[in-house]
Amino acid sequence: MFEKLKNILVEELSLNPDDITMNAELANDLGVNSLELADLVLLCEDEFGLEFSEDDIHKFITVGDVVEYLEANAQ
Repeated sequence: MFEKLKNILVEELSLNPDDITMNAELANDLGVNSLELADLVLLCEDEFGLEFSEDDIHKFITVGDVVEYLEANAQ
């Protein structure tokens, strides 16, 4: 799951793969802004076949938070 998410971050948001770790903070470490986070959510919804709730999106601080959510909810 981490590798799939990492590929999305690298390919779609043009992030440096070396910067992407489970502990990397989306905003502070990777520079992901709210618009890019919305894009990431849409891409993950398509890739993993699930829908994110607004409440869950606000809990995504680190890459690991997103991975844990995907692992718990992906079909």
